[in-house]
Amino acid sequence: MSQAPDRDTYPIKDLEELGRRARNVLAANDLGTMVTAAPNLYPHMWSWDAAFVAAGLSTVSVERALRELDYLLAAQWKSGMIPHIVFSDVPGYFPDIERWGTRGASPEGVQSSGICQPPVHATMLRRIVERATAAGGKDARLADEFTRRTLPGWIDWHAWLRRARGGDGSGLLTIYHGWESGMDNSPRFDGPYSRVNPGKMEPFVRTDTQKVKDHSQRPSDEEYSRYLWLVQQMADVRFDDERLPRVMAFQVKDVFMSAIYAAANEDLAVLAEQFGLPEEAPRLREWAREFRDGVDATVDGRTGLARDRDVLTGEWIGPPTMAGFAPLISTNDQALLDRQLEVFEGPDWTGDPRLAFPLPASTSTTYKGLKPRQYWRGPVWPVMNWYLAHCLRRRGDEKRYRRLREASLAQLMEGHFGEYYEPFTGEPLGSMDQSWTAAVALEWLADPENG
Repeated sequence: MSQAPDRDTYPIKDLEELGRRARNVLAANDLGTMVTAAPNLYPHMWSWDAAFVAAGLSTVSVERALRELDYLLAAQWKSGMIPHIVFSDVPGYFPDIERWGTRGASPEGVQSSGICQPPVHATMLRRIVERATAAGGKDARLADEFTRRTLPGWIDWHAWLRRARGGDGSGLLTIYHGWESGMDNSPRFDGPYSRVNPGKMEPFVRTDTQKVKDHSQRPSDEEYSRYLWLVQQMADVRFDDERLPRVMAFQVKDVFMSAIYAAANEDLAVLAEQFGLPEEAPRLREWAREFRDGVDATVDGRTGLARDRDVLTGEWIGPPTMAGFAPLISTNDQALLDRQLEVFEGPDWTGDPRLAFPLPASTSTTYKGLKPRQYWRGPVWPVMNWYLAHCLRRRGDEKRYRRLREASLAQLMEGHFGEYYEPFTGEPLGSMDQSWTAAVALEWLADPENG
């Protein structure tokens, strides 16, 4: 197993060295069965991390990339849900399998959490397949065999999301925990979380604040007690999809996750047509249309940003977070797209001259609640920069893709592959040697300068 790079040699001098360091990070985090999200702080597999990691791995080895997705899919529940954490044998993470209470619910021999994360998998699989097909030979054969074999599982995953989380006709997916959004403590969820009143729980000792010494970068203990109460509410009903709407104290229509789902349905439809299940494509494209329309309908005419909705109160959720740019992922409305890009490049976002790099922070840089060092409440996330750029490129917007690529590579040259970055200073924060940060670095670098 390769060792993580020596931090005494930072910063990185050139792009070739950046690529070498990124590959070393992924190799050092590779347990063979899974690439853990990060050393020490995140020693397991996270669902949407794994999808991005697989895409990055495919720049080095298509075979290893497909094995990563295979390991994740093997943890799929009978219902079709893909859990947000697949636990490794590495101890010391909280909440662990015992706190989740999922024994007997997940597949035999698998230890997992009981919630999901954004369904970026089909989008990343399509990218891997395109890379493998272009390479030809063994890579193309492996991608063909893998996709034909696993397509039913990915379709079951999308069907579960539509049935269990989006079957009410709103064109929006419901989440029962902020962790399901992937943007755990975003200001998006302050209102819904404020109405979560924890009952009697077992005491807990966090491990994240033992490993990230600057506690201001992490959610508070009060926030964490709410997170754990929601886990207990789900465990109490054995994660039963039919019972959850009647018991959960947190229920949000997640606009960003819904946009990812819309785009992923289009990608899965393409794969279904190419790899032997063309009869599934019309259903997938109908789901894509339904959720694309649902996302578009959330946009606030005043701000130009998309909004989540609190299911329990019926209220729109308005803080200006990067989730407001959900239509950049999925919309077919050119006027809406133009408005979104105008806001995205304006003074509240990437056009703020105070930024270290013109990249989107997780909340507006002029938002009064901005916390530039705290997780999803202000920092810049490299993985989101790449994902949004990828979505823009799919639309043919090469100019903006290139602009985001240049800024992102400049940000990463500091060399730590941080989980997230302070927007005004460029300081890496959170966990270092983060796998999905290294993965998207490889994605940027695999792209030819003028290709």
